[in-house]
Amino acid sequence: MSTLTIAAVQFDIHWLDQQANFSHLEQQIAAHFTDNETADLLLLPETFSTGFCINKDDVKEPEDGGKALAWLKKMAQQYNCVVAGSVLVSHNNKKVNRFYWVFADGKVEHYDKRHLFRLGNEQDHVEQGEIRKVITIKGIKILPLVCYDLRFPVWSRNKQDYDLMINVANWPAARRHVWDTLLKARAMENHSFVVGVNRIGTDGFNTAHSGGTTVIDFTGENIISAEDNQQQIISATLDFSKLEQFKAKFPAFLDADEFELTN
Repeated sequence: MSTLTIAAVQFDIHWLDQQANFSHLEQQIAAHFTDNETADLLLLPETFSTGFCINKDDVKEPEDGGKALAWLKKMAQQYNCVVAGSVLVSHNNKKVNRFYWVFADGKVEHYDKRHLFRLGNEQDHVEQGEIRKVITIKGIKILPLVCYDLRFPVWSRNKQDYDLMINVANWPAARRHVWDTLLKARAMENHSFVVGVNRIGTDGFNTAHSGGTTVIDFTGENIISAEDNQQQIISATLDFSKLEQFKAKFPAFLDADEFELTN
């Protein structure tokens, strides 16, 4: 199997100000990609262009593409990589929390968040995603998740159909221990690399976020982590031949229980 170089952006999202977020990210990303450094995949936090404001009807992109998707396409082309982040998108009479994956050639894939955060009444404004998605980059199979999805291991159970799990989030500092613990658990139980991308700063509801952006290997060990409460981009090159070697030596997945997901 090949390698995949990932860059994950941890930053303080400007509340309901798309242009400020685009400008900020452009500066932060440009400062990181110096000295000919490149990435195959550039990851942004959940609702990176607005913050997690689900209860305002006008905080949503058109389903056929809006400013955030256009910006993602521009960045993918500029840096010749896949750029991925979640956006609130109009859908039926509500919206969906859509995790866009934009390729340098303009191709777009997406995953709609499955598990809606009941404590914040997300289900009142956002429709539940119905499709578990696996996205392939350079032959590497990736399972995309959004924030609260992390708490539900059945949805993310590896049926030997992915090599890397990625979760982008607005995960509050008050429950940071859960974030750190479950990212490691998902890596170990699924024999998968895991990347978690979280924001920092205080949002428009006065909810604090401390970060916790990290890359974890299939044994649950941290490869690299961002500093808490710091705007930072971390990068790691993942070698998937090491994952295959580990699974050959410790094939616990062969003893996994059979199960089937239903909507």
